[in-house]
Amino acid sequence: MQVTLKSSVRFSGKGLHSGAAVNLVVHPASADYGIWFRRGDILIGDAMVPARWDAVKQATLCTQISNDAGVSVSTVEHLMAALAGCGVHNALIELDGPEVPIMDGSSAGFVRAILKTGLIEQGRSVRAIEILKPVTVTRGEAVAQLSPATELRIDFDIDFVDAAIGKQSKTLNMANGSFVRELCDSRTFCRKADVDAMRANGLVQGGDPAKNGVVFDGDKVLSPGGLRHADEPVRHKMLDALGDLALAGAPILGHYHGIRAGHALTNDLLRALFADPTAWRFVECTPRMAARLPGAGVHMAEFPAVA
Repeated sequence: MQVTLKSSVRFSGKGLHSGAAVNLVVHPASADYGIWFRRGDILIGDAMVPARWDAVKQATLCTQISNDAGVSVSTVEHLMAALAGCGVHNALIELDGPEVPIMDGSSAGFVRAILKTGLIEQGRSVRAIEILKPVTVTRGEAVAQLSPATELRIDFDIDFVDAAIGKQSKTLNMANGSFVRELCDSRTFCRKADVDAMRANGLVQGGDPAKNGVVFDGDKVLSPGGLRHADEPVRHKMLDALGDLALAGAPILGHYHGIRAGHALTNDLLRALFADPTAWRFVECTPRMAARLPGAGVHMAEFPAVA
């Protein structure tokens, strides 16, 4: 069954990149509504922005969506991952600024609030996107692929010169609450040299990357408290991938494989998928299929204590 929230949940904070203070409310929505953003600070013109792959615009270090009027919302990936990972299919997200609050750099705050307020089934079947054949895109050494599978599986490989990160790989079946248990508290990360460069170029205006994520410098972890998981970077890459795949507009039944992939490449992958009508189809989920979707049956007891 399709799922929405029992009641609205509220958040406030700053956008990491824009520095703007933002109030955000996730409202329940009717069956078949999907996920939409509404910019409450836009008083003239179209303030509605669809959370959809073809609304994604090129942006630095985040996923940005925009409508035909040029109204945009940035850094949607962590909230989209939380909604997908909790099995929410319909929601209206209202915010009074241009960027979703960065929170602690993970999806944990969103997940905690969603599970605390509760979820309700809506009496309508879920339509999923079934992958029928492999689709692959590349950018240099980075690769992203979707291939057939009976549930959403994500595996990811990263390789950084920083000794504190190095090579990391992880694979997860995203059914049975695995996102909430394994990924939702994993924070965005960057290298100290990159932070210095971003600050010099005015790209980190709204927060401290050491508090709103994890900062690495060679073999050192500079963020207070260290890592939540030994492999937190690759887990966060998987979190990002789930959030970006959620912009497909429906749950995906397929195997995502990312090698050094980022937001732009995952969006390239969705564009390549939907450009080939032989590579996918909509399927109406039976109860057994729906039980394998991300977030199906998830509950607060699965929320990680570390967050």
